[in-house]
Amino acid sequence: MFTPKYPPQDTAPAPTPTVQTVYRPVPYAPAHIPAPSAPPAHRPSVQLTAGSTLALVAGGGAAVLVVGAVLVSLLLAVAVTAASVAVCAVVVRSILKGSKR
Repeated sequence: MFTPKYPPQDTAPAPTPTVQTVYRPVPYAPAHIPAPSAPPAHRPSVQLTAGSTLALVAGGGAAVLVVGAVLVSLLLAVAVTAASVAVCAVVVRSILKGSKR
């Protein structure tokens, strides 16, 4: 019932010959490349004043505090989840122990 039925071999249509298209390579012509420009003028290095140094230190300290707060909150979330799972385990254990009596 589920076996495929194939036509007899002699009823298959004869293959028709196909014409092959011949592709000829096109010579590569590179685009115009502009000449390199002059190097940029020498720029003075960044000069830190007392105010900018204080701003950098304050910004770094704020970043450390923010990252620390995020990590502590993630740790607290894991601790709360672990505690709730432990409470659920104790409740299920007591229910199962009480049903055996």
